[in-house]
Amino acid sequence: MMTGFLRARDLLVRHRLDYDAAYREFSWPKLDNFNWALDYFDAMASGNHATALFVVDENRVEIKVTFAEMSERSNRVANFLRRRQGVQRGDRILLMIANEVALWEILLAAFKIGAVVVPCSMLLTEEDLRDRLDRGAIRHVFAAAEQSHKFEALAGTYTRTAVGSEVQGWHSYQDAYAESAHFSPDGLTRATDPLLLYFTSGTTGRPKLVLHSHQSYPVGHLTTMYWIGLQPGDVHWNISSPGWAKHAYSSLFAPWNAGATVFVYNYVRFSASTVLDALCRYSVTTICAPPTVWRMLIQEKLAQYPVKLREAVSAGEPLNPEVIEQVRAAWGLTIRDGYGQTETTLLVGNPPGQIVKPGSMGRVAPGYRIVLQPADEGEVCVDLSNTPTGVMQGVSGDFYRTGDIARRDADGYLFYIGRADDVFKASDYRISPFELESLLVEHPAVAEAAVVPSPDPIRTAVPKAFIVVGAGYDPCPELARDIFTFIKRKSAPYKRVRRLEFCDLPKTISGKIRRLELRKSEQDRAAPFERRPLEFFEEDFPS
Repeated sequence: MMTGFLRARDLLVRHRLDYDAAYREFSWPKLDNFNWALDYFDAMASGNHATALFVVDENRVEIKVTFAEMSERSNRVANFLRRRQGVQRGDRILLMIANEVALWEILLAAFKIGAVVVPCSMLLTEEDLRDRLDRGAIRHVFAAAEQSHKFEALAGTYTRTAVGSEVQGWHSYQDAYAESAHFSPDGLTRATDPLLLYFTSGTTGRPKLVLHSHQSYPVGHLTTMYWIGLQPGDVHWNISSPGWAKHAYSSLFAPWNAGATVFVYNYVRFSASTVLDALCRYSVTTICAPPTVWRMLIQEKLAQYPVKLREAVSAGEPLNPEVIEQVRAAWGLTIRDGYGQTETTLLVGNPPGQIVKPGSMGRVAPGYRIVLQPADEGEVCVDLSNTPTGVMQGVSGDFYRTGDIARRDADGYLFYIGRADDVFKASDYRISPFELESLLVEHPAVAEAAVVPSPDPIRTAVPKAFIVVGAGYDPCPELARDIFTFIKRKSAPYKRVRRLEFCDLPKTISGKIRRLELRKSEQDRAAPFERRPLEFFEEDFPS
């Protein structure tokens, strides 16, 4: 079983710059019994003194842990979980701590036991946690000491362990290090046994539960490793918070599948100059960052930072072409987009060495088959006929429907249009909110934008933009006029934004815009409209 996993990984590493060969030759390994932490990680880590995890804080305090040390430390934690906390195979562990060494120790330890980890953001509220404890059937909680107060009113029979300082009534995580460095599993792990349970960010309603197995994420993220272009010895920085699937994508499975170092820089408040300085100071070779971070980085003079980056990728939403061009001009490096979901691993991407088409999220990842329904422009659907490994448990039928709309060109490149429930019609034309939002953020005053349909007596609906202005700009009629003029020059009349409003955007705790709330706010408005204080119509500014 282990041989099949390594053979699949090595094929993707070997064809790192040859997409056609990788897609043609790759197939998912057939696994019966498989525990990534025991069968792969411990074997890879044995006698391996390369750095597995490199954590730095704002005071430049550095912590480095080798692969061999991480294997041993996670063994101690696994014994602590099983012997002192009573964690058994299949038990669900809620994990709510920041990017610190204990996070990776607990993940590996839980995997070794066969427990199911429920990663949670530090931003969750008491009510969020109540929902997760209930629907997640949580038996054990590991939380940062400073988060323990959120559990005070949450009754239950779960054990509580504090990571960091002592908390009255809670077990101390520090005790784990006194346990034995030798761990013996209580039996074999089936590849299909549950491993991770995620609660989605809930952009359209109550968070959904997504269950992954010992093969769907550890093995499935071979596609993520391939897309990023990771190699042994790389220092990889994924700018992502724990608690979300993207963290497992790029701060755990992808880099460690490649034998690369996971780098973390912990800061209280984001600073573009500090991030750029860290890239240089710590010789980061590969980076994955969301579009918001890239947009902030280009506000600095990138050429003044002699980065050692070989690969740069972006995920979360398609990146605007002007950001890609500024990074290319400064560093000679092309940011490459990728696309996946909590429910899957990397489905589509621009791997290293391939032509990157502006606005495209790339081609289908090795091991996957993607169809669009309908064929030319439609919902992205994963063909399940070849049993792709990296799809969540519980999916049945011929296809997994992603709920995302895309189009495919003659070369097989996919272009993201938007969520199926976000795309709308105006004057009988199909409108992609993402396309208009990408255009809006090209305006120097627009920091963020969300586009939804606004009812109109003639056109049925027209595109309306909710806009957050950037630093140094004030919402006012003059700025609205300038944005409308900018849009008129850049956009075809049928899909032009006709209304805009300056405001804050409603978001999930993971930072995704809740367009459903904005749509509802427009649909619930009485006609004729009563203008809001910072709302403007295109007709307010005759040309």
